[in-house]
Amino acid sequence: MIVQLLKCFGAAPGNGNAALVVENDGSSEAERQDFARARQVSACVFLDRQADGGIVLDYFYPHTRSPLCLHATLAAAHVLLTAPGAPAALTVSTAMRGQALQLLRRAEGIFIGLAPQPAPAVTVEKYVPSELMGQHMHLPSPPVIASVGSPKLLLEVADRTTLRALRPNLELIADWSALHQVSGCYAYCRTGENEFEGRNFNHRDPALEDSATGVAAGALSAHLQRSLRLHQGHVMQQPCLIEVHYGADAIWVGGMVQRST
Repeated sequence: MIVQLLKCFGAAPGNGNAALVVENDGSSEAERQDFARARQVSACVFLDRQADGGIVLDYFYPHTRSPLCLHATLAAAHVLLTAPGAPAALTVSTAMRGQALQLLRRAEGIFIGLAPQPAPAVTVEKYVPSELMGQHMHLPSPPVIASVGSPKLLLEVADRTTLRALRPNLELIADWSALHQVSGCYAYCRTGENEFEGRNFNHRDPALEDSATGVAAGALSAHLQRSLRLHQGHVMQQPCLIEVHYGADAIWVGGMVQRST
């Protein structure tokens, strides 16, 4: 087994959302979940090389297996595309749903290409955002569920001050998400023409709040149908920046990747 720790989407060197990339592993799903729980890194991705040469990515958070995690995918892409003799582009698939992901090494960094995916058809009643956020919410735009492989409830808030002050009901978010097959709630605000800041709520423990959520950035880009720069991680003292390039054929999500010792 080869295990590498990388930080992804950092806004500056030393910052980023941590992910473990595991190669040459033949463990079971239960053993992988135990591994992720013991390591307590925000995400682990297992690289399974198939007999036909294909590569399958299997994602685990400390508390559950996931159909898709883009910061872990970015870490895996860095391992796969920066090895000696590696290609500049590669297509891999996800273990749970077989979703195709394009990995691309460009001069400006590594990007993941993927397409919007069907989202659960859920009617979000007017009172739901206020209940989930634990306070009265006046949203500048209607709530929406969007997905590039892991559905998110997107809630636009008025400004950065409101966003950073949110103290949501994490237990209720977890229960509501499980009921509607949604992967948590992503609150965001506009900070410029193509600039946004966001926070992801998908854990019952506030200490485990994500510092960068690539699937939410992709979902937001798909919903708005535009390229964007998404800042995240301020409240976790781990500033991150996710770059998203929107296209008719694919949404490209990228950012800084650094090996961590």
